[in-house]
Amino acid sequence: MNPKQKSFILTRKEALESRRWYLLDATGKTLGRFASEVAKILRGKHRPDFTPNVDCGDGVVIINAEKIQVTGMKAARKIYRSYTGYIGGMREIPLETLLARRPTRVLERAIHGMMPKSRLGDQQLTKLRIYAGPEHTMQAQNPIPVEM
Repeated sequence: MNPKQKSFILTRKEALESRRWYLLDATGKTLGRFASEVAKILRGKHRPDFTPNVDCGDGVVIINAEKIQVTGMKAARKIYRSYTGYIGGMREIPLETLLARRPTRVLERAIHGMMPKSRLGDQQLTKLRIYAGPEHTMQAQNPIPVEM
């Protein structure tokens, strides 16, 4: 390989230098389809220099999480389960209730389920910011508005 040619494998330093932030609006978007697009951006699979073992993804700021949509009967039937670790400690909360109480948690769990279950996936998830309303506090990153 010619030394002047740039290799297709991205280093950690190059990934940090080329990182960008995107601003996405969740108003009227379908939960699963939207979450898969966000996971793709967080992993860096939208970039031509994607490297699976490097955190080459970009940051994502999501606004209007409370206006996310679900199809069919999911609003009434979908249940989120968690276990406290104690006997009889299974907690169940329907999607409607969770959307009313903590709308950011619904998107967070959907995106987390689409990321790799490894330290790299955890590191990539740190670049995700979700806000329930139209206001966000990430102006310093100059997020690029993206229409999906």
